[in-house]
Amino acid sequence: MNNTFQDIIDSEKPVLIDFFATWCGPCQMLGPILKQVKDSLGDRVSIIKIDVDKNQELASMHNVRGVPTMMLYQRGEQLWRQSGVLSKEEIIKVILDKTN
Repeated sequence: MNNTFQDIIDSEKPVLIDFFATWCGPCQMLGPILKQVKDSLGDRVSIIKIDVDKNQELASMHNVRGVPTMMLYQRGEQLWRQSGVLSKEEIIKVILDKTN
């Protein structure tokens, strides 16, 4: 099943998108943090990683200029966006604050 980006962000469940690049140091740091976020929140959130080098058109459509850039969507609406690395606690707080 090949979901489009729009299908993914239209979800009732909050979706955290991580635009990253394999060559980006901070992106490497964010990976394990996002895994901890997923472990903490479980089914309450979907986390999708998008490689900007493989998805340049999508990154450009969303004005991703630097990586990592995280975006939080629910029901097709962007609720939050930030570039850079945040702690697990900061990310969880944003997800819970923006989606409740």
